Amino acid sequence: MDRDFQQMKKELLDYKFALDESSIVAITDSRGIITYVNDQFCHISKYSRDELIGQDHRIINSCYHSRGFFKEMWQTIGSGQVWKGEIRNRAKDGTFYWMDTTIVPFMNEMKKPYQYVAIRYEITERKRVEQELQKMMARIIDVQEEERKRLSRNLHDGIGQNLYSHLITINRLLSEMNHPLLTQMQTEATQLIEEIREISWELRPSVLDDLGLVPAIRSYLTRYSDHYQIDIRFDCVLRKRLNINTELTIYRIIQEALTNVRKYAEVDSAAVTIREMDNVVRIMIEDKGKGFDVSLRAQSPGVGLFSMDERARSVGGSLSITTSPGNGTKIILDIPIK
Repeated sequence: MDRDFQQMKKELLDYKFALDESSIVAITDSRGIITYVNDQFCHISKYSRDELIGQDHRIINSCYHSRGFFKEMWQTIGSGQVWKGEIRNRAKDGTFYWMDTTIVPFMNEMKKPYQYVAIRYEITERKRVEQELQKMMARIIDVQEEERKRLSRNLHDGIGQNLYSHLITINRLLSEMNHPLLTQMQTEATQLIEEIREISWELRPSVLDDLGLVPAIRSYLTRYSDHYQIDIRFDCVLRKRLNINTELTIYRIIQEALTNVRKYAEVDSAAVTIREMDNVVRIMIEDKGKGFDVSLRAQSPGVGLFSMDERARSVGGSLSITTSPGNGTKIILDIPIK
């Protein structure tokens, strides 16, 4: 029996050694007061063990995350569930570092947590690379939009105007003589002008730059409904114009989401909602159509979903998708505003 106990004790010490060597570990009591930190915690935070024991984690709070972030974390571990997430902390010297964190609650016989064990891994370099990639993607999107704008203007003001001049000439000729070829030329010129307008609109609607997001969305939804016979209910509460990058992001994501609706949802109606709430604009695109399996799509996301997600990230926003086969799809875009 004593041998079994000694063996178990040795195994536990071996586990602790392996954990301390590979991870940043802290233990707190039920109130969040630090009762144990390993050497790696001291090294990354640049605080001594004596400076940390008896404190709570506010000592390394970087003020990066919202109160809601930590409220959700405490609600999770307080209910006995494991919490996982990424946290930015501040070291004693003022430098910041990122932690991939798992917090495990230890429960007593009353099913209440009596202590929490936090196991962390530093991911500062990974987060730096992610931020650089995000900046690069934002720059690519900006260049793409500028090129779209240039092409749209050139099509509308160049080829479009030339075709319109030709149509006027054809109409004048038709007023003086009646010939089947002139009638055919009139029809073809009219169709070409309409196609140029459609292409120009898809590239970059001028109303978005001139009048703003809401008129551009209304105009797009009217054209969309007329062309695809899908009725779109639009509900918008937006008190002011946003910056052009934010407006572009919202417009493009709505455009992409509704493209997916007409391709895959098999519905005759959908809804677009825009709400300004405190410091966030929330956009929701919802349909009651076929839906899809999110887990399968996550393994191989389409270009459209990838594009929407990258656009959301480029303005500091977040995109979530709620769907399942037969239960429709809801896309929610949250973008912080000042």
